[in-house]
Amino acid sequence: MSVDSSPRAGNGRTYKPAAGFGNVPRETLATTQGLDLLKGMIDGRFPAPPIAETLDFGMAEVHEGRCVFTGLPSKKHYNPSGSVHGGFAATLLDSAMGCAVHTMVPAGKGFTTLEIKVNYVRPMFESTGEVRCEAAIINVGKSVATADGKILDSKGRLLAHGTTTCLIFDL
Repeated sequence: MSVDSSPRAGNGRTYKPAAGFGNVPRETLATTQGLDLLKGMIDGRFPAPPIAETLDFGMAEVHEGRCVFTGLPSKKHYNPSGSVHGGFAATLLDSAMGCAVHTMVPAGKGFTTLEIKVNYVRPMFESTGEVRCEAAIINVGKSVATADGKILDSKGRLLAHGTTTCLIFDL
């Protein structure tokens, strides 16, 4: 995915993946190792998932057992209290931690979130600017994996952190 880090690039979107937004065919999912699939999203062989377009975030880096997403909170993410809805942080963490797990999933396997725990440390506002969500594997077993993640602002301040438990299953 090519990421234009300037606020509200050109068409109003910060994230413009080379292959656009969409879903990878199930046949491709079933025959591609997780890390290869995610690298393919970054380099433009596969589309980014539609949720990335909806919430204006995307994968910035992916390595075995680790994934980094960036996102740009804006007023479209606000709750009635005038700050970014907690669901933005939760979805960003769920995506990054899930993708960290996905890097360890072999071809023919998939995963889904069983449980997510999020701790909110600071509020986000449109003025927060781009945020970075770093996630890493804690443990990967045959059928269950765990990961943790944290969201940081541009000054390195912690905004939220969380953990996930994922089920690994046959496709």
